[in-house]
Amino acid sequence: MDIKTYMKEARNITDARLKELLPAETAYPEVIHQAMAYSVFAGGKRFRPMLCLAACETVCGDWKPSLDAACAMECIHTYSLIHDDLPGMDDDDYRRGKLTNHKVFGEGMAILAGDALLTYAFEILAGMGSETNSRQMLQIIREVSKASGTAGMIGGQVVDIISEQTKPTAELLQYIHNNKTGALIVASVRMGAILGGADETQLAALTEYAHQLGLAFQITDDILDVVGDESKIGKPVGSDEKNEKATFPALFGLEQSRLMADEAVQAAVTALEPFGEKADMLVQLAQYLLSRES
Repeated sequence: MDIKTYMKEARNITDARLKELLPAETAYPEVIHQAMAYSVFAGGKRFRPMLCLAACETVCGDWKPSLDAACAMECIHTYSLIHDDLPGMDDDDYRRGKLTNHKVFGEGMAILAGDALLTYAFEILAGMGSETNSRQMLQIIREVSKASGTAGMIGGQVVDIISEQTKPTAELLQYIHNNKTGALIVASVRMGAILGGADETQLAALTEYAHQLGLAFQITDDILDVVGDESKIGKPVGSDEKNEKATFPALFGLEQSRLMADEAVQAAVTALEPFGEKADMLVQLAQYLLSRES
């Protein structure tokens, strides 16, 4: 299967399950459920759920054990985007080509929608208990909690904010990347692997893949903010420069950043060699990053 077909199928599978899992938009109080659904179904690629599904399939040959975990991760990712767009954060008006949540529902409701999605993610994970053994459940909940908190995404966001208008360093960029972006990507892959029954060797290989993939994702994301097509990425370009963010192009320049992205993708692919053809989708997902336009 080619990567575009796989991505479409994985997105459809994830969206269908999210519609089953999330509260109905008609459930009282309606406005919060409408705000949650507005951002969840705003047209995302479902990259993190795809990684979770593909990692599980790589280990055990089936993505089904990881589907609800993949949906929980998308809820957390969407919450982070809602909050990122707020006036007190990046102050963006558009996300994925649509008005940001706070522009439609107001700042207070957008904050609550993000909070609700984060909380609901753990309700989804807890609901997996009847089909997942208790040791796996504890492990994936710990993975998600750590990746979402101050030792992960929140920590990266904090340092990203306090580092604005300061000269970026390689160490600073590495910290921000490893936490703000990389943490959820690593957790997505590790959750899928754990739910697929990965042994320690397999989990280590997939973790290395995820670290390198996260680096490539952040570099290409930074590059798109400089040279991307606004109609394709769904938000204004140049926001990183406007906010004086620490980015790879700002520190290394565009050409060096492209080389670094390529090296990270190659390292990610190398980490998958023990899996052979079983990891084909993960390989293609990594290679896709070098040509993505959104």
